[in-house]
Amino acid sequence: MTATVASHRKPRQHPLAALTGGGPRSARTARTAATLALAGAATAAATGFEGTAQAAHRPTPAQVKDRVDALYQEAEVATQNYNGAKESADTAREELSRLQDEAARRTRKLNAARTELGTLAASQYRSGGVDPAVRLLLSADPQRYLDGAAVLERTGSHQATAVAGYARRLGSVRQVRQRAEETVERLADTEAKLKKHRVTVVHKLGAAEELLHRLTAEQRQRMAARDGARSGPGQGRTGHGAGRGDGPLDGIPGGAGGVAAAQAPSPRAARAVAFAYSALGKPYVWGATGPSAYDCSGLTQAAWKAGGVALPRTTYTQISSGPRVNRSQLSPGDLVFFYSGISHVGLYVGNGQMIHAPHPGAPVRIAPIDQMPFAAATRPA
Repeated sequence: MTATVASHRKPRQHPLAALTGGGPRSARTARTAATLALAGAATAAATGFEGTAQAAHRPTPAQVKDRVDALYQEAEVATQNYNGAKESADTAREELSRLQDEAARRTRKLNAARTELGTLAASQYRSGGVDPAVRLLLSADPQRYLDGAAVLERTGSHQATAVAGYARRLGSVRQVRQRAEETVERLADTEAKLKKHRVTVVHKLGAAEELLHRLTAEQRQRMAARDGARSGPGQGRTGHGAGRGDGPLDGIPGGAGGVAAAQAPSPRAARAVAFAYSALGKPYVWGATGPSAYDCSGLTQAAWKAGGVALPRTTYTQISSGPRVNRSQLSPGDLVFFYSGISHVGLYVGNGQMIHAPHPGAPVRIAPIDQMPFAAATRPA
């Protein structure tokens, strides 16, 4: 009886088997499922902690601003390199155009001389022979003449002068074409540098923009407001009427038409300052030289152009455009440079202030010169 009862006793089910329908295999499956569930829970917990850690290390608006400022400064370095390469490329293009024109002009003269020699050869043929030097020059490869110039020395004919003239023209055309080929190579190299610097600028500005987008609209507004406050009164004024004696501007009565102009060391400097005031409020665009937008060296170049002085394009070259000036002896119109790499420039307007084109999103404005690391100052001649 006992055996009968035992044979009909229902086997005890593994606690995990109930989850999967029973059976040894089901128990193994259940154990696997439980293991995976526990692992998933651990992973979720770790992810939660990691997310909390990331949230705890999310940069503050102040840290974002510091990094954005650094990216803008790095972009400005690349912008000045771009400006220098572009200036070199423009110069190379102008030189290439001139050389091409010169080569065409000299080639026309060479063809005229060749025609003259052909007429001379025809005349000699009719009279019984052609001077060997003339035959050589009229051959399919006249350059051979330059390699065998002794032919000209051996000829005593009255055609020697014409032959020598043709040889000179042939040599000059060859020289001009060689210079043109070298210029083409230099232009190609410069354009490659242009592309490299352009990519760097775009990358830096894009990184700065991405950081700014991590901030809320309110945080970005507060950041812009702090920048504006540091720039001083008048920074947001546009060029319409600015600097035309229409009221005080950043502590300088009458703007560039008043005290600042009177203190400028020369009429040219006064006109440069007046131009800078007229540009207030215009946007910063890297590589721009006006009239609707500027980068930092583009603004100072345009301002001094209005004063009748041609400045070079970049901060690196503008710093050598005149004698150096001590910070304590600055006068309106002086160029003030910043950072150890001389990557930023502004136009001094008096009272410790400058007008400059800061960076994307910040228009041409007035700012204190101690806003950035001061490097040097120059008074354009």
